[in-house]
Parts: sequence; structure tokens; C-alpha cells
Amino acid sequence: MTGDDELNLLNYISGKFIEPDTGEWLEDFSPATGEVIALVPKSGQNDINMAVDAAKKALPSWSSLTNIDRANWLDKIADKLETKYEEIARLESKDTGKPISLAREVDAYRSVKNFRFFAEMIRNLDIEIFDMEDATNRVIYKPVGVGALITPWNLPLYLLSWKVAPAIGMGNTVVCKPSEMTPLTADLLMKTVDEIGLPKGVVNLVHGDGMGAGSPLVSHENVSLVSFTGGTSTGSIVAKSAASSFKKLSLELGGKNASIIFDDCDLENTVKGVVRSGFLNQGQVCLCGSRILVQEKIYEEFVEKFISEVESMKIGDPSDENTKLGALISPQHLSKIEEYIEIAKEEGGTILTGGYPNLSKEYENGNWISPTVIADLDVNSRCSTEEIFGPVVTIHKFTNEKEAIEIANNTRYGLAGSIWTNDLEKGNRVAESIHTGMIWINTWLHRDLRVPFGGVKDSGVGREGGRWSLSFFSEAMNICTKHK
Repeated sequence: MTGDDELNLLNYISGKFIEPDTGEWLEDFSPATGEVIALVPKSGQNDINMAVDAAKKALPSWSSLTNIDRANWLDKIADKLETKYEEIARLESKDTGKPISLAREVDAYRSVKNFRFFAEMIRNLDIEIFDMEDATNRVIYKPVGVGALITPWNLPLYLLSWKVAPAIGMGNTVVCKPSEMTPLTADLLMKTVDEIGLPKGVVNLVHGDGMGAGSPLVSHENVSLVSFTGGTSTGSIVAKSAASSFKKLSLELGGKNASIIFDDCDLENTVKGVVRSGFLNQGQVCLCGSRILVQEKIYEEFVEKFISEVESMKIGDPSDENTKLGALISPQHLSKIEEYIEIAKEEGGTILTGGYPNLSKEYENGNWISPTVIADLDVNSRCSTEEIFGPVVTIHKFTNEKEAIEIANNTRYGLAGSIWTNDLEKGNRVAESIHTGMIWINTWLHRDLRVPFGGVKDSGVGREGGRWSLSFFSEAMNICTKHK
């Protein structure tokens, strides 16, 4: 392999950075410019075997540590990551095309926070006692075994740390498979655990694509649990592979989330909140509110203010602190977004704002499109019900609570949503009627890490977050002792 060594990423197995056994490599492209920014191992079955074997070998000694010992290791990782805060933001912005300000405020912040949060939870985890008249039941939590952690390209280190921290904190060892499109911060995390001297084999990483690396990892006989975040179609394949061998499985999949705006809302704050929920990270977040439902009395006023706010967002150079919208992840994803916009036109939609940004020559080979707002679509149309996963929202009018609930529930997804109203009794009443895993009232993406995260229907299986993560990454065991 030739080129700048800094651009040549390596797998991390049993405490060593090594080239792929396949001898093959993938190119990592900048979403903003289209240039190659790294070469990534295209790993195969032998690489997976080595990584799983390393994790299995490390399991007995790692799982025998106390919760406090493992929590201390999580804090060491957090401390070291915190010294790389700006590097995390820079690499994430470069690799994903998102604005540097967003990468700093969300990705870098949460990557450190995830390790600290789970360190504290695990340090304070108590044995549960259930007394009977003649016996005592003691519930303890034991490691599951070797975990496969598969993460997507939209929030690379954010979601990898969200899985690694509770997984190893509860005594498991892991093999990570990040998206081949955004490998830079996964590499940074491996360098971090290496620098602090984390026992070898506890955390391993194998780069590669889904077919060559992801599939053999999920189906490996010595993998006991799979935590996957990604698209619903891929999640279905993962579920079939994991189910046949009875692995523990957590799937966080797609979403087509509704933002429901009632006519008694605080309009100014609602507009800003709904713009953020629609277009954060170029709309490439599974939680984004891509279907906007507005009560008819304020529909015209809301749309006018909403379009004005959308068009005021600066799109362009991800490294510019003032940029609000960056590039899409790949040319293929851009083509998908463009196709959906054409479908919307065919379905009778009206493009209220959109098109392509006017950028400098430096970005002519990047994956750019302006935030797009589409009106006049039927609520059952493809663009209104299918996950687009980009800077495209559809906007619809409703008359009353019943109609808003019906529209919100008419998709195969059920991940998240938001409700905007000054009548909190109504807001909570409507929230309880939405078939979704989580919902916000008068806010969006306001996260307490203690609460459950996950969806229903085609949005996933299981919950992570807080004690739900600790439960998933462990096996509960009851020990009953009969009194004399």
C-alpha cells in the first residue's frame, strides 16, 4: 500500500494495529469535495475470526473485574477522549460532511459523555434483593460474552461510544464494525484505548463493508450479542442471521417521524424547533421530523415563517463555524434524495424551496443539495411515508387531534416524533396515541441518557439507554438461598 501513512487505516485486533488479511482496501471519500481522504481495510472472514478469537480470549479476565474496576476504565477512556475534543470534531466533520460546529456540539460532546455516563451508572449498580419468608433472592448481572457492535455513518463516534461503553462496562468484550464510509473516528477511538493501555482483546475493530465484514461478524458462532444501528432493510438481514443462533439482538433502525404543530403553539419557537428537527445533520438522523403536520388555522403563517427560516440557513464549507448545513454522505445517497424529489413532483407535490447551493469550485465534486420543503402531497404518498433520510421534508395540513394522530401513525415506522402546543394536557394525550418509541413535547432531541431509546414497528427491536443498555449487555441471574 502506498501513500501518506496517516491516510492508511488499520484494523485493531488484540491490542495491535494490523493490515487486513485480505490485502484489499476501500477508499474513503470526502462528502464535501469528493476527494479520497483515507484508505480503509476491506476485511474478510479471517479478519473477523481473528478479532472474535481475540475478544473471546480476553473475556474471562475482563469479566472477572469488578464493576468499579471496569467503570474506572471507562472514565480513563473519557479522560483521554476529552483531550482530543477538537480532533474528534475535525475528523467527524471531514468524514461525514457535517458542519464543524455540529460535530463539536453533538458528536464530540456525546462521545465523551457516553463513557462518563455509563461509568457512573455501572459504578453505582446494586445487586437486587427480593426477600421471601423463608428465602432470599439475589439478582446479579453477568456478561453475555462477545458482542458485535455495528454502527452507521451519520453519527459515527457518538453511536460507537454509545455501544462500546455499556458493553465493556458490563464485562463483555467486543468487535466493532463501523461504517466503511466514515472510519476516521473509530480509528481514533482505537488509538485512544491503545494509549491508555486497555487490556488487549477487550475492544477490537475490523473495518470493511457489510458483505465482507458485517455479515460474517453477525453470524459468527462465538458472537453472543449483536447491537446494530442502521437501515431497516439491512436490519432485517441482521435479524435473520442473529435469530438462527439465538444471539441477543438490539436493532435501532429507520424512522419517518411526524412533527405535529397545533394552532395554540408558540409559533416563533416552534418554527425554529421544527427547522432543527427537519434538517439537523442534513436530515441524516433517524430521529429527524421529516413529516410536518400543521393545524389548518395557522398553516399559511407557519409555512411562510418556516420557509424563511429554512432559506436563512447557511450551506457550504463544513469547516466554517457559521455553516448550518453540510454535504450529504455520498453520491449514491445524493442520487437517492434527488430521485425522491422527482417522485414527489410526480405525486403532485409542490416544491416550496430547494435546488442546489451555489458553492465555490472546491466543492463541485461534493454531494450537495439545498434543504427542500414539499407541500400538497397526499399523506399516503411515497414521499410522505417512506424514509428519505436527507434534507427533505413534506408538509401537511390537518383539522383536529384525531386527524393528526391518524396521519402520524400511517407509516411502517415508529421511532420518534414531536408535538408543539401550549396545552400540555392535549400534548401528552396526543403523545400517548402515537405509535412510536419516543416523543418530545415543545422540543426535539432533548436527551436524558437514562431513558429508553428505540422504536416500534419497522423502527427496531429492543431498547438501549440507561438501565435498558445495562440490561441488554448483560444476563440477569437469580440466586435463591433457602433460610434454615
